[in-house]
Amino acid sequence: MKRIIAIGGSNSKKSINKALATYVASQVENAEAIVADLNDFNLPLYGIDLETENGIPEDATRLNNLLESGDGLVISLAEHNGSYSTAFKNAYDWLSRINQKVWKNKPMFLMATSPGSRGGSSVLQTAKTGFPHLGGNIITDFSLPFFYDNFSEEGLKDVELKTSLTHKIRLFQEAI
Repeated sequence: MKRIIAIGGSNSKKSINKALATYVASQVENAEAIVADLNDFNLPLYGIDLETENGIPEDATRLNNLLESGDGLVISLAEHNGSYSTAFKNAYDWLSRINQKVWKNKPMFLMATSPGSRGGSSVLQTAKTGFPHLGGNIITDFSLPFFYDNFSEEGLKDVELKTSLTHKIRLFQEAI
């Protein structure tokens, strides 16, 4: 059985991006969805002086090992002021100090969502541009606008968005 690591790029306890990533990972057939909640990894704010004095935090190594154990990655990014959330960027920075190929060339389904009309499109574009340089093997991507209007525990409410997402899940599934 394949292992899909799902990450919501936020430390919000009610993260809509974690909800979307979890949902999508659970839709991959013949796969186990493992949710990596950023709140479960105690990572101090990255700085070279901190790393020099204390080394790599154990939780950064634990997160790195979790990513390594997956056959595929489903990541949905929260957008804060047009970029990554602080919690996600900090984890990303620590992971890059362990291995420059942060995403391990694993097949990746990259997403973003937000309550608004742009669906996290700015942060999604940033990630699509930058992740490949750090081992991101992006198979497909998806932006979900108006999260609260379009998402439910059973899936997407909008037929066109649902059709698009289902197609993209199939593409990702074929890649793993």
